Amino acid sequence: MSSGSRSGSGVDVGTFGLILDLDGTLVDSYDAITESLNHARAMYGLEPLDPATVRAAVGHGLEHLIGEWVGPDRIEDGVRHFRERYAAVFAAGTRPLPGVDATLHGLARVGYRMALASNKPARFSTLILRQLSWDDLFVTVEGPDTVGTTKPHPAMLRRCLDRMGTATERTLYVGDMPLDAVTGRRAGVEVVLVTGGSAPPAELNSAGSTVLAGLAALPAWLSDRGWPASRDAAPGPLS
Repeated sequence: MSSGSRSGSGVDVGTFGLILDLDGTLVDSYDAITESLNHARAMYGLEPLDPATVRAAVGHGLEHLIGEWVGPDRIEDGVRHFRERYAAVFAAGTRPLPGVDATLHGLARVGYRMALASNKPARFSTLILRQLSWDDLFVTVEGPDTVGTTKPHPAMLRRCLDRMGTATERTLYVGDMPLDAVTGRRAGVEVVLVTGGSAPPAELNSAGSTVLAGLAALPAWLSDRGWPASRDAAPGPLS
């Protein structure tokens, strides 16, 4: 793919960009999150939560998670307890979702600029990307610790657009929650949601965005709309 040309604003008008969420979009990290949240709860004598409850609660930022499930008056210490445990277990408790590795490498080969935007702190997201040998695929990794706020505020996506140098009309945001659809609309970029993350399909289908059966379905969808696409990963059906 051609590298395109730069507009007066510094945007590369010939290059396509992808902004990607992390948890539930690229990786399954729910085991590590569940263990870490239950560790924080145990510090206050609270009973452990089951994995399904934690999965449904993830995605709004750590402070929100701790406030809801450990206590609004325990956020500062609860976050500290969570992070202490998460640092010890995230590597073993995080794995790529099906087809994601091949899909990411295929999209990189055809020239997409990619950025990561997660409500997980960017320092942990960066460690996960490095562990999975994906760190070289991303132009930037953004989180609440880099922009000062969480999604659905559009600041994270706007920072990604700036770092990638791609135009909004040539950039797609991929997430796994209705919150991601809201974030993308506020940032002025098109959104695709994928199943398999925190939100059930019925919630995704009501969010007003395209819904695909996992990231491996993305190349076929991109190809159908005339965007560059690699067929390295077998596409899944539309949900």
